[in-house]
Amino acid sequence: MNTTSPNQAPLNPEHSVALEADADTMARRYVRITGRSANGFVTFEFSVGWPDMSVELALPEDLFNDFCIKNNVQFLDEAVETKLGEHDE
Repeated sequence: MNTTSPNQAPLNPEHSVALEADADTMARRYVRITGRSANGFVTFEFSVGWPDMSVELALPEDLFNDFCIKNNVQFLDEAVETKLGEHDE
């Protein structure tokens, strides 16, 4: 059964990279606020384990505050790319 979308190449196990992490790494949660809207939403990047791999989310401020408390987040004050620098491949 093929689970890839029409625009996505099939995964090749020979080229995949497995990330290994201990429980302490996976317990870390990071948030970097990227904006606040006039209608009360907070936009932010959320990461689990590694701050350089994040998803962008938006929540109303009260739910954002609950989310941060429940996830015991560590706030980042600048973009991870700024800290890591640019990489040429």
